[in-house]
Amino acid sequence: MAKTQNSALPDTSKRSQSRLWFERAQKSLIEGVNSPSRGTTVFASGPIVIDCGRGSRVWDLDGNEYVDFMMSFGALIHGHAHPEIVSTVTKTMGEGSHFASATPAELEAAEKFCAMVPSAGGVRFTNSGTEATMLALRLARAHTGRTKFLKFEGHYHGWYDPYLLNAHSHPPDQLGPREAPARVADSAGIPDSTFADVVLAAWNDEAALEHVMRAHGREFAAVITEPIMANMGCIPPRDGYLQRLRELTREFGVLLIFDEVVTGFRYAPGGCQEMFGIDPDLSTFGKALGAGFPIGAVAGERGILDRVRWASNMVLHYGTFNGHRLTMKVVAANLDLLSRNNNAAFRQLRETGDRAIRGLREIFARNDVHAIVQGSGPMFQIYFTDKEAIHDYRDYCAFVDHPRYSRFVQALSHRGVYMTPSNGLHWIISTAHTESDIALLLEAAEDACREIL
Repeated sequence: MAKTQNSALPDTSKRSQSRLWFERAQKSLIEGVNSPSRGTTVFASGPIVIDCGRGSRVWDLDGNEYVDFMMSFGALIHGHAHPEIVSTVTKTMGEGSHFASATPAELEAAEKFCAMVPSAGGVRFTNSGTEATMLALRLARAHTGRTKFLKFEGHYHGWYDPYLLNAHSHPPDQLGPREAPARVADSAGIPDSTFADVVLAAWNDEAALEHVMRAHGREFAAVITEPIMANMGCIPPRDGYLQRLRELTREFGVLLIFDEVVTGFRYAPGGCQEMFGIDPDLSTFGKALGAGFPIGAVAGERGILDRVRWASNMVLHYGTFNGHRLTMKVVAANLDLLSRNNNAAFRQLRETGDRAIRGLREIFARNDVHAIVQGSGPMFQIYFTDKEAIHDYRDYCAFVDHPRYSRFVQALSHRGVYMTPSNGLHWIISTAHTESDIALLLEAAEDACREIL
């Protein structure tokens, strides 16, 4: 326990069982986990091994109780074990979880989805956000007859090979000039030829956007973007940036793909495209859509999506688990919960999150901690920086104190708050979070500030 810890806060620092589990796991699981974001790459002293969860709370193997603000990287929009989701799962399992056949469940989910997403002339379900962005790019290439696409620095669109450029932070001197970014592959095992059709540009920079579109616009099948950069924490677009992107893609006959895997079904019923008033050609979804179950979706203009229909020049999209019956039942139940009482859940998410953001900002100011809180409502991030705002990937790489953030989150984890120490992720508010959860977070943050000063 930290020496300065407020005795009124829970002491969740004792984790002997988590350590024993992690030692055992490394004998059979590579890295001891199934994704590097869960292991020592992020949790330097070893993961907090979670045993169970309910509502906004999780318990580790040592019985420590935490308020969960990671929420499975945003997948748990209603928190853990929501009673209506549990009931849906229990009933569906008793009837058969999956048939790999047409089912009423997939139609019910699709109709509810299309009713909420303004740009959805139709939807195709996949099993993950990565699968959805893979399909979106294939559709765009088939529809336009072009092969190149524009990707922005710092954006993550899943682990499909062509997307794995400049999605991790690097020292500023490795980034190259803003107008011609250095191309840094995020993984070994990808041939250089894979990136021949990828053009890289700085995001949130209208001048850079104009330059790259006028130089290559007629070659692009698509521009893919996160509407809010969620891969470097929570970086909103500058005023007018997305609108200008939409104008330029239309001018050059390029499909605009909104990657709403993180933002979808979180900020508004129709996602960020509804909030910002943008009409993309294709959109991808995941995470919150499945309320904790693996899911992805591609939505958009019917004329583009119809290319997956079986024909001699179709866009191939197979999948044994596409439209998985159990997941479709959960999706339908989730969308009912989100849209109930005139979309009250979205207002609740915003109000709860804004209360946390205001409180954190006040705490940092009161303790003279150089930190900002970016985002709004259901998703935000803390940056330890002297800057007034972080606007893009290069700001994030150059001006954010990532080690200090990790120490801050570790201090919080000793005080009953569960969150990833990765500054590139984000704080997630679910419908399960309460005023008392926010109060505990703020009390723990006030106490933790003394430890990192």
